[in-house]
Amino acid sequence: MAPVPETSAPAPAPEALTSLTALQLLRRLDSGPRGLTHEEAERRLARYGENVLPAGRPVSRPRRFLRALRDPFTAVLLCLGLISTAVAAWGTGGVILALVVVSCLLRSTGEHRADQAMAALRESVATTATVLRRPAPDGPAPPPREIPATELVPGDVVRLGPGDLVPADVRLLRASGLRVHEAALTGESAPVAKHPLDAPDGTGPDPFDRPHLCFLGSSVAYGSATAVVVATGARTRFASAHRSRGPGRDRSRVAGRRRDSAFEQAVHGISWTLIRFMLLTPPLVLMAGAALHGRGLETLPFAVAVAVGLTPEMLPVVVTTVLARGAARLARDHKVIVKRLPALHDLGAVDTLCLDKTGTLTQDRPVVVRAVDAHGRDAPEVLRWAGVNAWWTLQLAELPSPDALDEAILDAADAVAGEDDSDGVAALPFDPVRRLATAVVRRPGRLGTDTLVVKGAVEQVLERCALDGAERARLLAVAAREADTGARLLAVALADRPARRREYTPADERGLAFLGFVVLRDALAPTAAEALASLAERGVAVRILTGDHPGTAAHTCRELGLDPGRVLTADDVDRLDDAALAEAVRGTTVFARCAPEHKARIVDALRAAGHVTGFLGDGANDVPALLAADVGICPRGAVDVVRETADVVLAEKDLAAVDHAVAAGRFCGANIATYLHTTLSSNVGNVTAMLAAALLLPFLPMLPAQVLVQNLCFDAAQLAFAYDRPDPAVLRRPVRLRHRGFLRFIAGFGLLNAVADVATFAVLFLSTWSSDRAQELFHAGWFTENLLAQALVMVLLRGLRGDGAAPGPVRRAAAALAAAGLVLPLTPLGPVLAMAPLPSLYYVLLAVVLALYAVALRFARRRLRASRREDAP
Repeated sequence: MAPVPETSAPAPAPEALTSLTALQLLRRLDSGPRGLTHEEAERRLARYGENVLPAGRPVSRPRRFLRALRDPFTAVLLCLGLISTAVAAWGTGGVILALVVVSCLLRSTGEHRADQAMAALRESVATTATVLRRPAPDGPAPPPREIPATELVPGDVVRLGPGDLVPADVRLLRASGLRVHEAALTGESAPVAKHPLDAPDGTGPDPFDRPHLCFLGSSVAYGSATAVVVATGARTRFASAHRSRGPGRDRSRVAGRRRDSAFEQAVHGISWTLIRFMLLTPPLVLMAGAALHGRGLETLPFAVAVAVGLTPEMLPVVVTTVLARGAARLARDHKVIVKRLPALHDLGAVDTLCLDKTGTLTQDRPVVVRAVDAHGRDAPEVLRWAGVNAWWTLQLAELPSPDALDEAILDAADAVAGEDDSDGVAALPFDPVRRLATAVVRRPGRLGTDTLVVKGAVEQVLERCALDGAERARLLAVAAREADTGARLLAVALADRPARRREYTPADERGLAFLGFVVLRDALAPTAAEALASLAERGVAVRILTGDHPGTAAHTCRELGLDPGRVLTADDVDRLDDAALAEAVRGTTVFARCAPEHKARIVDALRAAGHVTGFLGDGANDVPALLAADVGICPRGAVDVVRETADVVLAEKDLAAVDHAVAAGRFCGANIATYLHTTLSSNVGNVTAMLAAALLLPFLPMLPAQVLVQNLCFDAAQLAFAYDRPDPAVLRRPVRLRHRGFLRFIAGFGLLNAVADVATFAVLFLSTWSSDRAQELFHAGWFTENLLAQALVMVLLRGLRGDGAAPGPVRRAAAALAAAGLVLPLTPLGPVLAMAPLPSLYYVLLAVVLALYAVALRFARRRLRASRREDAP
């Protein structure tokens, strides 16, 4: 027996092993076509270790804390705190640094809990591999079985089918129509053809150019194969590409990152706009103080405090908490797994959902209605030959299981035909490009002749049949009439060829003799109509992207109460450039005869037209569209590569689950938007008023420590929005963060806040100016007014999307904030912060100002809601 290297010793490089012939390789690995025994596999697993990529060291809590400083707001706060400390403003610097510590602690703790929850959720969609394992060295050929991919070892023989992730670096032993996606390794988007070589020369400089090798990180697009594992875990090409680019390696070989989502782009835009304003504030305050009042660097702590007052320090904490809580509720209540937290907000912003018809609007198990010949007469022979095609394609192409159409045909063919005596010779499995499946059989009594049995889409089969134009047009018209009734048709054709040794290819699918049609129907999914109606109420438009006949898709839409409108086919899409397609998708519900590249292009066009788009798919051909969408959604039963690509995984392929996920996203988006509305409008108003007061007053309107304590109280209260239950009205339309809309909002409501603050100046002048402690009374009065006004904003702006009362968490937090504003100046902490108890007259006048402010807020809120209704489509 050839020795197996120990874990500590480097395994032979895959290219060194795969330059051998297939037989030499199997001997070198001490394996065979029937795979390893269970005992040998266990021994190798102990030596090699699990088939997992090298994981980075667990992130410690201190490291998570430091990583939280990468947030732009937190980093700017840290800089301001250090500047304050450098100029000996110890109180200001201490409070700022305390805010940084609190923000980093909350964020790092939230990330730690989120990582733990996501790791547990991902275990439910763990990747498996189909492997051959023998019970004993001389045992019979083992049946294939599913095992966790982590248990694979070199020498294992695995089977690959459409949609499978390649579980390790492998050398092909047999393959049929195999094409593999290698974008994660090479950057090439098109699938690459692969086939076994008995004696490869091994001279190619790049292993990715060798057709007999497949690598971890790639996925099967079409076809099937049997392969032997040559490298696992840290010894794979994928692992080495992520460790180092190496000499001469191109950066495209390393898997790229997914582009930012709509949510991430909006948050970044808002953040950097505010940061620019915040960085401009200290110089403006310093210059104004020097020019008008002759103040020097003693104004710097106040300028820094004003800049801090503009910052929503708790934004990272609130966003993380809201999304993590929403994801946990979805997983617990509806078995929906959110793999990428920002995708939950994107779900709430989705206004267009793209999906296939089969398995979503209809059930996954079609039923054969009848089989007819070219003249529409019942023809059991057509069904028998369709069954022969399905059976031998399944057997010879080594597919793991029949698809839904083949399963229905096999069930029906067994009922009418019984035993078939044909011997299978070869098979060309179905792929979404050819849209055909071909089985080559040898019939009894016909030595020297092979029969090609071709089954597939009507247009594709008829195109390859020996028919004149009139007959082809007549058959297409017959098929179209059937499809208009909601039926699905498969065409069946035959061709005899002289028997031969060389492989059959798609080029042999020519000159066929048309046999007839197999007519199938799909039952509607029981929850589809209700889910479509609910999505429509939420403002989500549904687009059907299907490979089916246009009439079939349109008929299904009408049965479900969905207006199909204009129907575009793949040929129509091909004729349009990107700009024209972006315009065409606005009024189109059904896109028929779509190949994978059409689906991805349609999703791109929808996004270019300004839509936030979700895509629901479960097949390997849906991967390009899943990557193109803002949110990729798949069911738990989807193929491996789709589950790894999607952002959201559903327990079942059910539109009702998508509806629940959209609702959860709307609630999360509403909480985040309300937090931003409230904190930014208050902060902008306060900062504006402070800048105005600093120009008018002979003393600082608030001391730096007072500004920062006030800001800390407000930030603590804002955390209530992470636990809020928004008004149900938010479910009626997509919740999307828009950069310009936010700037207009905070400018308008911030101006109202600033007006209230200026009115407070007048109240303070009337009630305190004659006192010998006017400065301390001014500080205390404005401190109290600010916290009361911010509590008022929390309650009133919380109801921005509805007139319901504020829920428990927000109401309690606002009450606590108001109490802090009223009580703090009266406590022993008041003199420490240079604040004095206020006279009774001030509270009476302040109540009048706040009442007028509340009336103005409610009026502005109603105007905003009315304008939004007018703008709604």
